Amino acid sequence: MPDPSADSTTLRSPLYGTMDRIPGGTMVIPLVLGAVVATTVPDVLELGSFTTALFATPMPLMALVIFATGMQITPRSIGPVAGTTGALLLGKTVVPGLLVVALGFAVGLDGILGISILALLATFDNSNGGIWLAFTGKYGTRTDRGAYVASAVNDGPFFTMLFIGAAGLGSIPLDAFAAAIIPLVLGIVVGNVDHRWTEIMRPVPNIVIPFFAFGLGTGIDLSAILTGGLTGIVLGLVVTPFTGGTTYLAYRFLLRRGRRSGIGFAAGATAGNSIVTPAIIASADPRFEQYVDVATVQVATAVLISAITAPLVASWFLGRNGTLSDPDTDGLDDRGEPLPTSNTVPDESTSSIPR
Repeated sequence: MPDPSADSTTLRSPLYGTMDRIPGGTMVIPLVLGAVVATTVPDVLELGSFTTALFATPMPLMALVIFATGMQITPRSIGPVAGTTGALLLGKTVVPGLLVVALGFAVGLDGILGISILALLATFDNSNGGIWLAFTGKYGTRTDRGAYVASAVNDGPFFTMLFIGAAGLGSIPLDAFAAAIIPLVLGIVVGNVDHRWTEIMRPVPNIVIPFFAFGLGTGIDLSAILTGGLTGIVLGLVVTPFTGGTTYLAYRFLLRRGRRSGIGFAAGATAGNSIVTPAIIASADPRFEQYVDVATVQVATAVLISAITAPLVASWFLGRNGTLSDPDTDGLDDRGEPLPTSNTVPDESTSSIPR
């Protein structure tokens, strides 16, 4: 009689595993599939009922992810690492965002090299929490890992809306901004009132993201993938040295992390959720609609590229300074300097006391 467990292993589909191994794959692959379906068999998406609701209506699912993300922002999670989180947000979000805004004033919304200001902001003002957590889990301190909460704060379209509206690059109505931020605020409130809800909602993004990515892809012209993919590679190659570099400076001069400051470059990756930002901004200000298709593909490509380059650049900087190691066991302090050693002989009467 055949072994049932062996059969289940043989029949198991590697679909999710394949997507998950690709940086940002759970968002990028459904996005491309959605564009293919919309181009080849668009009538399927117009059948109505649950089919249209699930595969061609991404906004409710996106709102659910934002709500679940807000639930993870609690005083318990951000309090002990507020300083490092603040430096991370300054280096990865505020400074890059302001520099892109300055560029927008100089060259206009069209941007440079075929990369719009919308695409630049969507790529530069958020951080990939998964990349940061994976890298700091191996080469960072406990404080570095705790600063992962910064990715919950800068996730989504809110900072992009804020930069565009405050700088006057676009007209983001106050009610549109409020409508975009209310799910996040409600998530924060509910998560702090009932911590059990925080745990229940924690897996929601991983479950929902592939579905709303597919729905978002149904609104993209396949020709945008061809044109936006090439410039997206350029965007992806720029984001790590630029935003990772500003985070490195924050680590070096604000946190004074010395030889360990290179870990800041691990923040120079773009989160998969940023792929939806162009569409959300255009829904608030129709002037950006002309940029959405290409910008969405550019951001998606940058997600892939930066997920590879950010850990590589951070590793190079840490290795160059002799700190590419586990800080808990390498005998170096938080700044990468040797810990002081004692030449005194331990007291035998206390040396056996467990620590």
